[in-house]
Amino acid sequence: MQIDLDQADADFRDDAASWLRAHVPTDERPPTGESMVDFDRAWQRCTFDGGWAGVSWPVEHGGRGLSLLQQLIWWEQYALSGAPHIGVFWVATSHAGPTLILNGTPEQQQTHLPAILRGESTWCQGFSEPSAGSDLAGVRTTGRVDGDDLVVNGQKIWTTHGQHSDFQELLVRTDSDPSSRHKGLTWVICDMNTPGIEVRPIMTMAGIPHFCEVFYDDVRIPLSNVVGGVGNGWATAMSTLSFERGAGFVVEQIRLSRYLDEVVDHAENHTGPDGKRAAIEDDEIYRRIASARSELAALRAVTYAAVSRNRVTGKPGPEGSMSRLLFAELEQNVRALAMDVVGLDALEYQMPFTPQAWSGEWLYSPSATIGAGTSDIQRNIIANRVLGLPR
Repeated sequence: MQIDLDQADADFRDDAASWLRAHVPTDERPPTGESMVDFDRAWQRCTFDGGWAGVSWPVEHGGRGLSLLQQLIWWEQYALSGAPHIGVFWVATSHAGPTLILNGTPEQQQTHLPAILRGESTWCQGFSEPSAGSDLAGVRTTGRVDGDDLVVNGQKIWTTHGQHSDFQELLVRTDSDPSSRHKGLTWVICDMNTPGIEVRPIMTMAGIPHFCEVFYDDVRIPLSNVVGGVGNGWATAMSTLSFERGAGFVVEQIRLSRYLDEVVDHAENHTGPDGKRAAIEDDEIYRRIASARSELAALRAVTYAAVSRNRVTGKPGPEGSMSRLLFAELEQNVRALAMDVVGLDALEYQMPFTPQAWSGEWLYSPSATIGAGTSDIQRNIIANRVLGLPR
């Protein structure tokens, strides 16, 4: 692993930190509703006006065109500054935008990319279905070609922020032949205001309507909205998912590290489970804290190694699945640790960095090993691509 900062990189780091200190919102991000969308939209516009939107996007498409190392520096400073989660613009900036840059037509790029960077259009993902989550090749939502349109019928689920989205990256089956599977899919830009679309928010056990069901009843989408060609949706979708874990993943790692710091502080200054001594003096809690710290350090090392390797090879390796698996399970362990440290008081306790109680974070944490590819899927990828085991 070789990551050394030259003077230009150090100056860039200082410029990023200085801008973030001056512009990071002091108000808490609302956890849900239109006020949350307004908050995210204002922050996205602020980063655009400051010249920091789309740091990984090519300059010709409105981004900064930063190197992988500079992206890592930016996202580290972003997390350390306490900047808010990108929220409803995550799919737009990290999924849809890069996919259009790679596979979209000039017209699609001109229509959508500037609006994404300026915070004018929000996107959601329409991939998962009740019977096709980890197995995307099993998608059943159909797209029938009729003249100049695709007529879409079916259902998607776990659509994050679907109720707040202007557009959707939608994967449909355009070839009904059961043997086609991968070859019968098409990736299309879906305007969420199109007649025939019904969005139903799903209330999670954490108390927020974060996910949605989306139903399509003879929804007509122009063929000009197809990205990558009819029947080539599998390749387009794989390029979309390849953008999911990059240098920006370090933000979640740093945030989890800060969360653990809060847990440790509480353990040092509050009575533990036995009601007699500080929680940190409990041997099992102490062991779990030490284990979490070491695993976070290992995760950062894996991320840095991946960035270093990608700088040389120019392409991502299987490290994305390794870090994804480690982080998801570590996040669940840390959230459970917080509950055990605080005990019953966790039902009321509020963190300084989030409007949710620790109990809400814990209730939401099971999704970490399900979303963006289950832990089983990540293990299969690691077994195949790292260990060379048969499928």
